[in-house]
Amino acid sequence: MKGYNFINLFKGLGLFLLQLAVVYFIVESGLSAGAKFPLVILALGAVVFVSFKLDCWKEMAVFGMFYTIIAGFLMPVPRLPIVNETIRNQYFHVAMWMAMVIVLFASALHAVKYLRKGDLRDDILSSEFANLGLVFGVLGIITGMVWANYTWGKPWHGDPKQVSAAIGLLVYFALMVLRSSFNDDVKRARIGAVYNLFAFPLMIVLLFTVPRMYDSLHPGAGGNPAFGKADLDNTMRMVFYTAIIAWTLLGVWIATLRIRTRLLELKVYDVL
Repeated sequence: MKGYNFINLFKGLGLFLLQLAVVYFIVESGLSAGAKFPLVILALGAVVFVSFKLDCWKEMAVFGMFYTIIAGFLMPVPRLPIVNETIRNQYFHVAMWMAMVIVLFASALHAVKYLRKGDLRDDILSSEFANLGLVFGVLGIITGMVWANYTWGKPWHGDPKQVSAAIGLLVYFALMVLRSSFNDDVKRARIGAVYNLFAFPLMIVLLFTVPRMYDSLHPGAGGNPAFGKADLDNTMRMVFYTAIIAWTLLGVWIATLRIRTRLLELKVYDVL
């Protein structure tokens, strides 16, 4: 492969194996589930940060996706009534929703940066991360409907979490429509950034707060117990945490291609 630095391949593989080792030691420790989760997030965040510094995050994304797909379909899962083998969708449906929240948070951060500095590059990053979040959200809705069809009997039940998620996506679709209604780049960026700062907290409330106030078929909402230690064993947790990072890095990779294209367009038209 002409021009490719194969050293990055080995760096990416080494960091990916380090990521698996870190997750393994944390999930196998005697800590409570509540203590394990923040530790895993901090540890994986540090590994991802190093991968960006070493310029091997794309390789980590590839290894992570291979691991997620292969381990997700082949590694054993707990035998639970009703859910059965469909619990494997945790690595896709839930992991993509988590990746969506991460990239939408990145979008909101760049919206703040644009409002502070007025650099159109920050607006491009903000809008493209929002677009990526929409893609993850739609995929999350689709995989959730497939899961619901097998476990609840039909794809759409009007469940509070389903409705809240759909409303959250409509909020971001409205952002895209709002941005497209302006021809002036500066006005589009400024109004889009302000809207984004309201859209992200609203999405968080819709996903994590509102569904808990009503009876729901989803685990962990409306008095319905969440997946516990007996449901998500340590093997599943290893794949699940890795899947979140893999989906996020894959999404960032796709977003960077879009960002580079849009930056080139602005340079061609002498906007930057």
